[in-house]
Amino acid sequence: MESELTLMAVHAHPDDEVIGTGGVFARYAEEGVRTVLVTCTNGEQGDGPDGVKPGEPGHDPAEVSRFRLEELRESVAHLAIGHVELLGYPDSGMAGWDSNADARVFANVPLDESAGRLAELMERYRPQVVVTYDENGNYGHPDHIQAHRIAVAAAEATGIPRKLYHTAISRAGIAQMMDHLRSTGVDMGEFELPEDFGTPDEEITTVVDVSAYFERKLKALKAHASQGDTGFMLGMPDEVQRQVLGREDFVRRFSAVSAPDREDDLFAGLR
Repeated sequence: MESELTLMAVHAHPDDEVIGTGGVFARYAEEGVRTVLVTCTNGEQGDGPDGVKPGEPGHDPAEVSRFRLEELRESVAHLAIGHVELLGYPDSGMAGWDSNADARVFANVPLDESAGRLAELMERYRPQVVVTYDENGNYGHPDHIQAHRIAVAAAEATGIPRKLYHTAISRAGIAQMMDHLRSTGVDMGEFELPEDFGTPDEEITTVVDVSAYFERKLKALKAHASQGDTGFMLGMPDEVQRQVLGREDFVRRFSAVSAPDREDDLFAGLR
């Protein structure tokens, strides 16, 4: 008998679940789809209380992990995610940080070990749809890249997912947002992005309207307010927040079922 419809997203850190997949989690949970979040690290290399950065006096990785997992639990409740699986690997930090050299961090764990644990979860939940990052982890973070690697390896090893997606950020949409912010006098400062940031729109296969879940995504984002990147998003004007949070884009990398070239549903061809 066919397993119940199940969505699994493989993310690197607590808070990654919101921007790119928070809406599909909330939407599909409401539609009766089983939703599974796999979070690979505990986020130890995130900001500490009062914005203390890793390596600065007062940054306690264990304490950061504790409160980031508390934030994750609140976020998950807002998004109605049914199942949360924590792989519990130490956060690798951004590319080039000293923490990259620690053999224990997620990016350095042998692929067979971490992908094997994820494969066991795929065997348990049998997700038809799996979502993760692209080959570059969307922006080059070692843990995002490793999450991509283990998701692909586990999907190939088990043969269970019927469709595999990468999260995407519309390049045209980002350019439009940045132009709007500049036109309203917002000082972009350090948040200026390179022109090639994001995914070329011709590569995006799937755009899911999640505007009905904007408020829930915003509450989930606020649950992670300890992190600086989240703070930037929360500081944007309401119309920009709605633009960013109201749709989620994906690139379909694999499908074992017939589906249209352009989709508005991750489960197209499965129901």
